[in-house]
Amino acid sequence: MSETDGTEGKPTTIYLDHGATSWPKPPGVSDAVASALIRHGGNPDRGTYQMAVETARAVRSARGGIASLLGVSSAKDLVFQPGCTQAMNLVLAGLLSAGDRVVVGFSEHNAVARPLHRLAQRGVEVVAVSATPSGIVDVDEMEREVRRAPTRAVICQHTSNLSGAIQPVADLTDIAHENDAIMIVDGAQAGGHIPVDLSALGVDAWGCSGHKGLLGPQGIGVLYLREGCEPDELVVGGTGAGMSEEPLQPKVRPERYEAGTMNTPGILGLGAAAHWLAEHGSAQRGLEEALTRRLHEGILGIDGFTVLGPKPGEPRVPIISAVHESEDTGRIAFLLDRQYGIACRAGLHCAPWAHRAFGTLKSGALRFGIGYGNTSEDIDCTLDALRRIVGGLE
Repeated sequence: MSETDGTEGKPTTIYLDHGATSWPKPPGVSDAVASALIRHGGNPDRGTYQMAVETARAVRSARGGIASLLGVSSAKDLVFQPGCTQAMNLVLAGLLSAGDRVVVGFSEHNAVARPLHRLAQRGVEVVAVSATPSGIVDVDEMEREVRRAPTRAVICQHTSNLSGAIQPVADLTDIAHENDAIMIVDGAQAGGHIPVDLSALGVDAWGCSGHKGLLGPQGIGVLYLREGCEPDELVVGGTGAGMSEEPLQPKVRPERYEAGTMNTPGILGLGAAAHWLAEHGSAQRGLEEALTRRLHEGILGIDGFTVLGPKPGEPRVPIISAVHESEDTGRIAFLLDRQYGIACRAGLHCAPWAHRAFGTLKSGALRFGIGYGNTSEDIDCTLDALRRIVGGLE
């Protein structure tokens, strides 16, 4: 998608950082956010006056729509969080304690890696398993490690924010449950980019950012908790809904995990995005797949570039991370932005575990995230710019 500088039809930016946050948003999202500020001003479930009641109804409708999109049979099992990072912190801190053992994939984002590091300091044993050259968790090694000793949880990204690899979550869930362990999934890069049916998948906990593939605003995310999966609360406080006299946090869902004033603009915006995805998501995913392959094959055709993760044609989410044998990725990203108006990201992408596995911890990688609004012209312009930069024309 190209941004304009106020002159109609004159592009100034090709946005290819959807792996960080989606931009722009599809029709209806900004209107829903505005309606939360203009029309739905009351706090949901905090009052019986008409505005508060209408706001509560709008929040329930949004929750129901998001639950339906993600295959959650009971909307009460889908709780709103400020983002996937807080969702993962809630689950990990709320379910794990000293003496527990967890087995985790190699490619985890810092949203999982850092909470686990802190838990390890507090007596949780953390075992990380390796991956295939394509960035897929080694299922056989995962099973061996889970069977080797009593294991409390298996943890894995649904899809990698660095390589784009789609992990075998269903197989890992089977392994976890066959060994009396729970399955925890960081779905930050999965929602919206691949079909997700959480009831069929059978995971115990799954968190997702609302502002990436789900195309909602920043500052909102969701956490699915399977019935019977009851982590301790990360935050306690006001919940309304006639529960104010209870001295402890109520155990009823979703209120148990939604203390304090809700992010109504974010929730309604995400609800509108889910509605759009329910109607257009299949076509959008098909476009993303085609553009990703076009970019992948094009980068591989430029001398000196290596692309991390799955090969062209193998399943991946619309993320392409590349390194060049001689050019600094930070310099390439800088020139793409300043000389060509192309926005992408260079660095470690909050995924040092994955970079260590790929051998790119020192160099980092140049990451392109494809999403809503991107076109084949965007990809071709990007490939042309890369050729010029590494060819010494800039």
